[in-house]
Amino acid sequence: MKRVVITGMGGVTALGNAWDEIETALKLGRNAVRRIPAWDYFESLHTRLACPIPELPVPAHYPRKKTRSMGPVSVYAVRASELALADAGLLDDPSIKDGRMGVAYGSSSGSVEPIRAFGKMLDTGSMSDVTSNSYVQMMPHTTAVNVSLFWDLKGRIVPTSCACASGSQAIGYAYETIAYGKQTLMLAGGAEELSGPAVAVFDTLYATSTRNDDPQLTPRPFDVARDGLVVGEGAATLVLEEYEHAVARGARIHAEVVGFGCNSDGAHITQPTADTMALAMQLALRDANLPADAIGYVNAHGTSTDRGDIAESHATAQTFGERMPISSLKSYIGHTLGACGAIEAWWTIEMMKRNTYAPTLNLDNVDPACASLDYIVKAPRSIDTEYVMSNNFAFGGVNTSLVFRRAG
Repeated sequence: MKRVVITGMGGVTALGNAWDEIETALKLGRNAVRRIPAWDYFESLHTRLACPIPELPVPAHYPRKKTRSMGPVSVYAVRASELALADAGLLDDPSIKDGRMGVAYGSSSGSVEPIRAFGKMLDTGSMSDVTSNSYVQMMPHTTAVNVSLFWDLKGRIVPTSCACASGSQAIGYAYETIAYGKQTLMLAGGAEELSGPAVAVFDTLYATSTRNDDPQLTPRPFDVARDGLVVGEGAATLVLEEYEHAVARGARIHAEVVGFGCNSDGAHITQPTADTMALAMQLALRDANLPADAIGYVNAHGTSTDRGDIAESHATAQTFGERMPISSLKSYIGHTLGACGAIEAWWTIEMMKRNTYAPTLNLDNVDPACASLDYIVKAPRSIDTEYVMSNNFAFGGVNTSLVFRRAG
């Protein structure tokens, strides 16, 4: 087995695209939740809240020939990948185009706008809005394909489209691909674009927050007064690299990926199961060859849903006991769905590098139904630890857990 390190990180989020900007927002305890007036159009939608990115980041140097196959979700993925490649010092390196670099990337789905075109075709018989790029923009593997094509990558491609675990699965599969010697380098991450239909998925399950007049007070992961999630958007990409290759080229190493666990609840498509969530964490620990007490911090999935927070907290306590420091970054940028696993991995690694971990916003009173854990609240916590864990759990009962080791 080969060692796998992270040599590049980048992303596009509602709190900014550079870590300095994001860290400032985290320290100020500022979230990105906004009321979306345009959603008044959806007459039966209960929530009006989201965490949008201010504008679509299409750099002037992106050629139309390559962007015409992209909807917003792919633009986010490509831009995040550009930032990660630049961070790794690989943006113009020939090694990324000769087959040594592959891609593992995912989103919950492709872009929404082309669906409208096909819907019009079904409804009226007119194909006036359907183009040769419509399917490419909406297909489930649009992010993985567009990242690969934009950067001329010729290695293996691993699309992950499994809702909220898409980004974390991509990192895990990229890690395994390098660890088993199939690739030297991998771009791994997840992306999501904001849309009314994406929000409606959760709204119909009564899982969205309806604090429409108090956007700064929601979401509230693990809090007794939580009333549901807030949907966000964005993307993050990590450059994973075989350790010896990274050292040979003098790369800066952010962290090492040492463990990955993934399993299925095998029980219910939307209701989580604590025991199998805990097993995913234990599989990651086993993969890393670590005891539970080696982990110093857990980044929670922490969606602010009723059953989800309860099940996750008990799974975490089952694995680590009451002593575990834990917080949810979704309290800042909402639930970015297919992007959350990648964004949260990126931010967790940045926090580990600085020994400072952000608290969960709006967690004033822990729900008694949640397990007893060391919930980080009110202010950042200083923790000096060599290992951290980041967890994500998705519709369909897809459970993922990643373990990272501090560089050096």
